[in-house]
Amino acid sequence: MPGYRKLGRPSAHRKAMLRNLVTDLFREERISTTITRAKEAQRQAEKMITLAKKGDLYARRLVLGYVYDEDVVKKLFDEIAPKYQERNGGYTRILKLGPREGDGAEVVFLELV
Repeated sequence: MPGYRKLGRPSAHRKAMLRNLVTDLFREERISTTITRAKEAQRQAEKMITLAKKGDLYARRLVLGYVYDEDVVKKLFDEIAPKYQERNGGYTRILKLGPREGDGAEVVFLELV
C-alpha cells in the first residue's frame, strides 16, 4: 500500500495535477476540488509552506522545482510564509461543500488558514 492516493491517474498525470492544485492554492488562497484531491494537495502545500518558512536559497529552489509559476513562489516566500512563522503546521483547512451536481462526488474548499 503506497503512502499516497493514486487518484485513478498515471503517475506523471497525478503529479502534474497536484502541482497545478498547489500552485492555484497559493495564487488564489482558496480552491474548490474533490475531497480526495484536496487531501493530497494539502499534504504537498503544507510541505511547500514549511520550506518557504526557512526562506533560504535552497528552499526557494526546491519550491521552484514544484510550483509552476515563479510569481506564485515569490508570493509564497514574501507574503504567505511570514504569516505562519509562529505556527507549526496546519496551514490549510478543508471545508466540505456537499456533493457535486452530476456525479455526486464530495466537493470541498481547500484554503489557507
